[in-house]
Amino acid sequence: MGTIMVQRRITIKDLVLGEPVRWNLFSSEAGGRQLLSKGQILSDHGQIHTLIEAGLFAEEEPPPSVLHQLNQSNRRLDRLLHDLRNEHNAEGELRDIARDVIQAVELNAEVALACVLLNQIAGSYAVRHCIETAVVAVVVARGLQKPARDTLTVTAAALTMNVGMLRHHDTFQDKPSPLSKEEMAIVRRHPEDSADMLKSAGIEDEEWISCVLLHHENDDGSGYPSGVTSPQVTQNAKLLSLADRYCAQVSARNYRRSILPDQALRNLTLDSSAATDHALAAVFEQELGMYPPGCLVRLHNGEVAVVTQRKIGEQTLCVHSLRDPNGAPLQPAALRQTHAEGYGIAEVLSEDQANVRFSMKQIWGVQASL
Repeated sequence: MGTIMVQRRITIKDLVLGEPVRWNLFSSEAGGRQLLSKGQILSDHGQIHTLIEAGLFAEEEPPPSVLHQLNQSNRRLDRLLHDLRNEHNAEGELRDIARDVIQAVELNAEVALACVLLNQIAGSYAVRHCIETAVVAVVVARGLQKPARDTLTVTAAALTMNVGMLRHHDTFQDKPSPLSKEEMAIVRRHPEDSADMLKSAGIEDEEWISCVLLHHENDDGSGYPSGVTSPQVTQNAKLLSLADRYCAQVSARNYRRSILPDQALRNLTLDSSAATDHALAAVFEQELGMYPPGCLVRLHNGEVAVVTQRKIGEQTLCVHSLRDPNGAPLQPAALRQTHAEGYGIAEVLSEDQANVRFSMKQIWGVQASL
């Protein structure tokens, strides 16, 4: 299938004297003959004005799909992690995958976050969970205004935090009964096993290794594998820990439903018995919100909707209603803003409660195409 092109009207601001043209340019007349080629240098002001006055269009590719890029990253990561014992120079490729995840969030953070809740990232839970944790970590790192190097390090750590128990992970997360003593030992040892595997695979970044080692440690010493305390537990490791725990809660298991995102956030930020960095948790809550993109909700007027954009004002969210108050499908989905009367969020719904079927592309467009 060929690439679908998007037609764009060219204005005087798009053409700069002495600079290469960024697109193939066509006349606006019927048939649209090509007038200039991409890369051609404009050297005459008169030529530019003549072209603009006659009407000029460009054809450009649509924006890349965030969902497609995350799925592609998932496939690359799956292959690499499963073969990591045979790798001795994996750092470059792992960093490339981390950069692709960061770029996906930068392209459209709303779509990237929605992928976490709508399970649109394909593949086994073990690897998908690492991609989803990385997405959340990047969103919060941007809210913390972390330097690009730190964001890359946390992202790479998220992608590799569980490699030491990769072959056990899917079995453990689907097990309906409590883990055995031997299985719990594997879980508690996996940060060390993961760090050792990464070192053997050629990872030399000490902060990366540190994040993986510390992502289950707590400031008060109640974590594992070593029970270290603050200030040894770095902010990057604590950010990774919050993202990991949040994504684990909002993912379904064979033996339990996923925890709804508003409750998952409360579990992380309001539980006074949990050893949580409350300043970091506040930024986490600010960036994700109680109703992140992809969250299914019922509005006060009875409509069932999906949250499509985080706050655009003090209290306003954008949602797309999928069913009317009587349960009839709305086609196309209807854009609502939650500050408007009747459109406030009444409750968060599980997939079963919402009983809606839709593709992400229907809601977010080409940036959410598979």
